[in-house]
Parts: sequence; C-alpha cells; structure tokens
Amino acid sequence: MKITCGSRTVDLSGPKIMGVLNVTPDSFFDGGKHYQSSAQQSLTLDSAIRSAEQMVAQGAAFVDVGGESTRPGASPVSVQQECDRVLPVVEALAARVDAVISVDTSTPLVMVESSKLGAGLINDVRALEREGALSAAISTELPICLMHMQGSPRSMQDNPAYDQVVDDVKVYLSQRIACVQKAAAGLGKPAPQIILDPGFGFGKTDEHNLALLRGLPLLLKPGVPLLVGLSRKSMIGRLLGRNVENRLPGSLALAMLAVQNGARIVRVHDVAETLDVIKILELTLIGEQVNGA
Repeated sequence: MKITCGSRTVDLSGPKIMGVLNVTPDSFFDGGKHYQSSAQQSLTLDSAIRSAEQMVAQGAAFVDVGGESTRPGASPVSVQQECDRVLPVVEALAARVDAVISVDTSTPLVMVESSKLGAGLINDVRALEREGALSAAISTELPICLMHMQGSPRSMQDNPAYDQVVDDVKVYLSQRIACVQKAAAGLGKPAPQIILDPGFGFGKTDEHNLALLRGLPLLLKPGVPLLVGLSRKSMIGRLLGRNVENRLPGSLALAMLAVQNGARIVRVHDVAETLDVIKILELTLIGEQVNGA
C-alpha cells in the first residue's frame, strides 16, 4: 500500500511514524515550544525546524504541523492566526526536511496555501466538516486524513456517549469517505487517497478508547490506511496515574498494540523510542513467519 503525497511517495506496507510539531501557545505536551509570536518569529521558526530535522533523523516519515490546539476545552483561533503560525513553518520544512509535511488543520485557506508551499498531506480532525473544507482539500489533490470526533474540541469530553463506539465510528468514517468521493466527482477531480483516524480521546471516554483499540481491525478497509494518535494522551494519565512527562512507557505500549491491530501511521511525540518498539515488533513477527513457514 502506497500513498502519493505531492512529490513524495510513502510505502505503507509497514508502519510509519508521524512526528508531532505543534506551533500553538497551548499545546498539552510541548507547552507552546514552537509557537511563533511576532516578537520571536525567527527564533521559534528555527526551533521548529531543528525539532523537525531531529524527528526525521530519528526516522519520522511524516511531520505533522498544527497551528490550532485541539486539546479538550480548546478555543478556536482566527484564520489569520493559524496562517501566521503554520505557513512559514510548512514553507521552511518543505525545503529542509526529507519527509512528508502534513498539515493538521480544518481551515480551508490553510489547506490550500499549505499545499502551494509544499505540504503533502491534509490531516483534519473535523473530517472536512468545516464550511468550505471539503472543496478546498479536494482542490489540493493531496491525500486526506479523516478523523472521527464527537462534538468540538471545546465540548467533546462533556459526557460522550455511543450506542456501540466501534460501529458508530466505522459508520461515520464510511459516510465521510463517500462524501469526499461524491464531492470530488462533482468538482471533476480525482478522488483523493484517504487515511482514517478513529480519533482516540476526541469525544471518547477511556472505555471508548480501549474498545476502539481492540476494535481497530474492524475499521480496516482495503487500500485505506489507519492513522492512530495515542501519544502522551490524558487517558494514560488516568489509567496509570502519570503526568504528561511520565507517559512515555504507556504511549509505547499503546503504539505497539495499535500497530499489531493494523495501524499503518502512528502519530507520536517520541519518534526514536516509538520506532524502536515498532522495529522489535516487526522483527518478532518476521521470526514467527519464518518459523511457521
């Protein structure tokens, strides 16, 4: 399975790592480390570039740039704010790093302008439901990651409920794929390659998240890779009693389980450590195949 991301092609016959690069002032993990204020723009841009270069050197195939926080309770930002945060970083990284630059956005203008600057993937937590996002994303002719979220970032953790979380997520994502395909046909564009993300922590309780992790194989579709984002999530803190700085072991365990259950892109804050886990898992599976042949 391969996806074509602008000028780059990524082979997803095995799992790949997506490194997280937040350029927001209120990221739950990096605390706005790469946030660009007008007074420190060049300094923070350099910091973002260095971090991205490090992630790629450690083995990241994707770098996911986000300029709007989607943590629980987050408030929206203006289109201009998001553009100011994201576009300079995308432009700089596209010229500097050997990886696909993914843009974590729901904003039509950011999608279009990022694609012009070298982005190779649109990663939308709202699955193109924001007004204008569907046509904007399709116009870029880039692959699109559609994520499931119940509610909005500001309210999504206010008592989320499902009839059957795996089935509900599967139905929603199937509907969004059909919507994208129909819209592309209507615009006279080729149907974009799709990646699916079940949206761990986005309008889900811990029980919902664990059920989704177990049920990942039920979400698999031929030719449609799964992306998962479980790195450093608050679920780990609640289940293990760990603050965000001490959630790496839990994150690694969840990444391994996700890959075992079919995930092909793992979105993480800790690239080198996660890649080690995946390599060991792959070597173990290869050994099982050889011994069983």
